[in-house]
Amino acid sequence: MSEGATAGAAADAITWPPAWPRVLDADCGPPSAGEYRAAPEDFEVAEVLDFAPEGEGEHLWLHIEKRDLTTAMAVRELARLCGVSPRAVGYSGMKDRVAVTRQWLSVQLPGREAPAGLADALAARGVRVLSEARHPRKLKRGVHRANRFRLRLTGAALDDPALTARWSRLVEQGAANYFGPQRFGPDGRNLLRARALLARGWRKRDDRDGMLLSAARSFLFNEGLAARVRDGSWNRLLPGEVAILDGTASQFTLEAPDAELEARAARLDLHGSGVLWGVGDSVAAGEALGRERWLSERYPALCAGLERAGVRLARRALRLRLGEPRLTRGEGELWLAFSLPRGAFATAVLRELIAHPTL
Repeated sequence: MSEGATAGAAADAITWPPAWPRVLDADCGPPSAGEYRAAPEDFEVAEVLDFAPEGEGEHLWLHIEKRDLTTAMAVRELARLCGVSPRAVGYSGMKDRVAVTRQWLSVQLPGREAPAGLADALAARGVRVLSEARHPRKLKRGVHRANRFRLRLTGAALDDPALTARWSRLVEQGAANYFGPQRFGPDGRNLLRARALLARGWRKRDDRDGMLLSAARSFLFNEGLAARVRDGSWNRLLPGEVAILDGTASQFTLEAPDAELEARAARLDLHGSGVLWGVGDSVAAGEALGRERWLSERYPALCAGLERAGVRLARRALRLRLGEPRLTRGEGELWLAFSLPRGAFATAVLRELIAHPTL
């Protein structure tokens, strides 16, 4: 992206890859080289819902396990086999391709049963049906609560005594909630396309699933988070901060953090937040609001383009708490297990533990 990303006098200056800092390097030094996801079986993801299908209705819900397939591939295959449009298939979250992932899909089949042999036909294409049930409504985006990960690491990092210390620090203080590299595409190409599209005016027909809008907003969020990692405020509450309660969407603006709120932040009960750029007035104030204005001053074209596109301003926690963390060592390998809230990336955890070109 280096040449194209800086072309055009009116375009924001973007270089790739970005130098988004780790939170542990200042105290622990840079991590050693390591490998992850050498095979799909090295990267396991399980979607966690807070509810179960009701057992009746026009939508058939399938709990599936897929290997080496994107969620979009599984959706298209299910739609084809059922003779419906992909728009009739619902899912909560997009899962990685090079992985073994478990998630729910729904398909609208009003007044009729699923095609005979559907489970066997899906299995032949790498999608195993674990269970199924009917429900009155389509599965909507973002309704799952969390994702559970189980990841295998190999390489020189396993011989580094600092690896266990880095893991312990992450469990204790959390990880920076960066959007992962998959959001931006190979060599950041999604971001380059997003900038070009926003410059000429976003149209849904050019970005039907909103992937490019998401890439632009994610880049701006990561830039804001990186600035706070650099000055050490990523895990502290600033005057005027919009705090987010851990594990919920609840948020509130702080005039001035007091001792009780700072203690809650130290316990990972609440986190500071960053802006997902869009239309609307920010509820941040004071120093925290100044950080958001810095983004619009540094990247005016991206910010203005997102506002013209009509995407609504939102917020995202700056920090991740690792749920149910576990580290297990084996012969020449190490397994990590943890859960993260929906929308969080396991790569945000891995980049603190190992050095790898894709992280």
